[in-house]
This record gives sequence, structure tokens and C-alpha cells, in this order.
Amino acid sequence: MSLYAGDLTPEQAWDKLKSGAAVLVDVRTEEEWAHIGIPDTRQTDNDPLFIPWVFSGGIPNPDFVMELELQGPEDRDTELLFLCRSGQRSAAAAAAATNLGFRAYNVIEGFEGVPGPDGQRNVNGWKNRGLPTNVGQE
Repeated sequence: MSLYAGDLTPEQAWDKLKSGAAVLVDVRTEEEWAHIGIPDTRQTDNDPLFIPWVFSGGIPNPDFVMELELQGPEDRDTELLFLCRSGQRSAAAAAAATNLGFRAYNVIEGFEGVPGPDGQRNVNGWKNRGLPTNVGQE
């Protein structure tokens, strides 16, 4: 039994976002957003939420649940799609959201995906699949 509604590929997540029935929740750190980029959801009906699951150095965000409650949609039927770098932190965040009554999904592969043979994250993930991004906005 899954601790959340399921896993989605980046393309499946993008399709849900374009339908207007879902909100993206990026749980990476502020540094990742600033230096690596963020998904560009301007073509969708809903703005993304940016709530870190952990802070720099892997320190857990003790306010994650409270921030999700405050920023998340009032309508618990709105699906939440959780995204991190590679799909690990977002799975834990999706499980936490499910415990709050949200219908939560994990975006497998994350924003950057897994490291390739050369150690670079250029194999898969939101960014490498060619989905809309705002890269390096700082």
C-alpha cells in the first residue's frame, strides 16, 4: 500500500498541471530554486507552491506541515504534485500531505533526475525532459 496517491512521471505531472486540477509543490531548498531553476507553470491555471522539506545541510523543516496547511488549496480534492531533485524528498512530503487529507502524488525523477554515468544529472527529470523551466533566475 502506498503512503500517497501514486507516482507520476514529469510528463504525467505536466499534463495534470495543464488540466488545472493540480498544484505543483516544489519541496527543494531555496538554494536549489535559485541556482538550479524552477518549473515554469505559467501555462497552467495554478501557481506552484515552494515549501522546503529540508533546509540546506539536510535540516528538516519543522514548519513544513503548517506551511502546507496555510498555502495549500482549501479544496482537498485539488491534487498536489510534489517535486524535489530526484523524487526522494518529494515522496516523504507526499506522504505527509496525504496524512493531512490531500490527494498527493510524487513526481518521480524530480526536477534534475538521477546522475548519469558521468555523475552529471542529465539523464531524466523535469528539466532534462524539456518541460518548461526558469533556470538560474538569481
